[in-house]
Amino acid sequence: MNQVKNRLQSLGLLDRTFAVATDEELTSLIDSLDEEHLDALADLIEADDTVDIAAVRSALASGRLDGTMEGVAMVLTDACLADCIEQLGDNADHPSSEDLREVLPGLIERHGLAANRIMLASTVAGEAPAAAIIRDLLKNDELVALPPAESKSVIPAPPSGDERDEAEREALRERRREAKARKQAEAKARREQAARAKRR
Repeated sequence: MNQVKNRLQSLGLLDRTFAVATDEELTSLIDSLDEEHLDALADLIEADDTVDIAAVRSALASGRLDGTMEGVAMVLTDACLADCIEQLGDNADHPSSEDLREVLPGLIERHGLAANRIMLASTVAGEAPAAAIIRDLLKNDELVALPPAESKSVIPAPPSGDERDEAEREALRERRREAKARKQAEAKARREQAARAKRR
């Protein structure tokens, strides 16, 4: 259960980095992609023609749990991550908090704050060895800390429906109750039959 909770928290953190990124920041990241990365992004968000911010935001909203959000994060921040790894050098696999604080100002200057936040949160979602350190940076570091979060689940809320939707849900619940009662009755009949067969 802890694993599931940690996973949802990591996805929630990544979701927050996209939520606090402005449309201009995300558009800038999209515009900076080469053709290969742009094609990968179009595939991820299932865009038919041009990749725009509305299509990306829509894919992020519906793809929080199916890997779409993580895929978009990786494509958008691939250059930032490669730069980060290069700057960390031998410490790239297991960077300390100090190592990361040392390279972050230059990374932000070259790639922007949004890209760095998304890149860092993406490595947490990817269960990097430094995930705990990175999570702490995203919560407390003066450079990259995210603003306080509104309480929000990464699991998409069901659309608020009208009375007809509620009637349909109630009908579905009733059918399920009937099916359950029928199965219980059948199971009881089988048990009684088996009991009678044993007595013979």
